[in-house]
Amino acid sequence: MKKKSLIPQTKIKNPEPTKKDDDWIIWAAWADRITFEEIKEKTGKTESDVIKLMRKNLKPSSFRLWRKRVHKTSIKHRKKFKLERKKIKEKIKITDIY
Repeated sequence: MKKKSLIPQTKIKNPEPTKKDDDWIIWAAWADRITFEEIKEKTGKTESDVIKLMRKNLKPSSFRLWRKRVHKTSIKHRKKFKLERKKIKEKIKITDIY
């Protein structure tokens, strides 16, 4: 019989895959807060490499959904993400005044 650990184990429904796997790249591409620049730093894959990998591994409908989502949101690139955050902060400051 296996002895239970004193440290509680949290079970995650979809745990983060290992970074050496193509599954991690797909997981990171779907994640909103991970930019293409971070993916390149950690794996060496450029944005076009990630798109090719996603096209190859996803169903056509899933790929179209992902491309639509990535194209519409501006948080997959650091520069656009920072600009969006700046706009939101300015908007909050303006609404706090009134």
